[in-house]
Amino acid sequence: MDYFVKSGTPEKQRVACLIVGVFERRSPTAPAAAVDEAGQGAISAVMRRGDMDGKLGTTLILHDVPGIFADRVMLVGLGRERSFDEAAFRKAIAASARALRTTGAIDAASYLTHVPVKGRDCHWAVTQAVLTTEDVFYRFDECRGEKARAEISRPKTERYTFDVPRRADLPRGERGLAEGIAIAKGVKLAKDLGNLPGNICTPSYLAEQARKLAGGGSIQTKVLEQSDMERLGMGALLSVAKGSRQPPKLIVTEYLHGPKGDKPVVLVGKGLTFDAGGISIKPAAAMDEMKFDMCGGAGVLGTMAALAELKLPLNVVGIIPAAENLPDGAANKPGDIVTSMAGITIEVLNTDAEGRLILCDALTYAERTYDPAICIDMATLTGACVVALGAHASGLFSNTPSLARALLAAGEHIGDRAWELPLWPEYDEQIRSEFADVANIATKGAREAGAIIGAVFLQRFAKQMKWAHLDIAGTAWTGKKATGRPVPLLVQYLLDLATRRNE
Repeated sequence: MDYFVKSGTPEKQRVACLIVGVFERRSPTAPAAAVDEAGQGAISAVMRRGDMDGKLGTTLILHDVPGIFADRVMLVGLGRERSFDEAAFRKAIAASARALRTTGAIDAASYLTHVPVKGRDCHWAVTQAVLTTEDVFYRFDECRGEKARAEISRPKTERYTFDVPRRADLPRGERGLAEGIAIAKGVKLAKDLGNLPGNICTPSYLAEQARKLAGGGSIQTKVLEQSDMERLGMGALLSVAKGSRQPPKLIVTEYLHGPKGDKPVVLVGKGLTFDAGGISIKPAAAMDEMKFDMCGGAGVLGTMAALAELKLPLNVVGIIPAAENLPDGAANKPGDIVTSMAGITIEVLNTDAEGRLILCDALTYAERTYDPAICIDMATLTGACVVALGAHASGLFSNTPSLARALLAAGEHIGDRAWELPLWPEYDEQIRSEFADVANIATKGAREAGAIIGAVFLQRFAKQMKWAHLDIAGTAWTGKKATGRPVPLLVQYLLDLATRRNE
């Protein structure tokens, strides 16, 4: 679908579907009031009859409204005017998109972007409208048969315009549109990769998708093979892959379009394309969802795709350690001790705590190869984070307060929120090993602070960097579907960073 921004009066729009909002207590927004006046009170009439009361998320489509050039007028409930906030805006946009999918409208113009949201402007409103609409319209049908795909009903809408209140708002609206489209493309890529089954989306497949990203010319991709990792001493990462027939990959993507000599921002994403838990095998229930254990890596590729679309003047590197974690005669055993690239020995007390093993070597590689200005890793690391925060916020840990604040602010702005958890030195005692430098799970208080313990382990390999860790175990997928998070948070952080550097 193609998106546009314009500024014009609603009653004169020649479109298949015109979308306006109504607050509770039959209170129309200004665009709805203009349509009502031109349409001889058509909206007032349906509100008097009780067909539209303005309840948040409700919709009603009117056909052939007199005096209006549009074929249809969609009324969208906005809830109470004094309670209308960012979440309500997204719900209203989502409701309009769901209703639009069911129509035969070829094009549409939405005036919901006129509705004021405290502290937000039309730039924000247009970005959110694109992201929310794309989320509603997204479908994953790649693995259905050809006949089934042919029978799937597709939305008929081809052109969607978001209107801004004044012509002076057009530059901000256009910028919001460009950012929304770029982020949505990155989210779609992350969703598509996450939703693929483990027999298709293998480490080699991820590597191939990274190479395809380099096809546009703005990204360079290189892939380290098992022999390369052996030469570098990545004993932790390689130990996880021993139980699989799929060879591990260390995927590196470079977007170097900032000032020459500027240290890059390095993004590290866990790419466990399937996690059965290894010898510490997981329960059978919901094990199919462990195809989502590579969503950190998918998030890196989605962010890099968005960067290429936006052409930001930054240096950014994406690193994805990719492997499978399966039980086999050669697999890690509980009690094994492996040596990481950093030279730190690790006692593997639970083979299902494998994400930190592949990430720690990737963090060391990032530090030694790129000396990053900032390093951010993301991983579906711990079920404990799901228990702590649910699906609403990613867990955030950082050794740099200013970085944590910037990530939190970016998440709040774009609607991909995180919540900071502590990295106090007292937690270090919980991963003390009797036989190695560190254990990969807690040896004291085994059921306590699981998300923090995972982050504390990773911190040992990031002490020389300004670093943050995002635990996306609760946010990377919901139910059986990938969400594309944390692509919006990361892209917004990079947008903010580029803005600050240009000031």
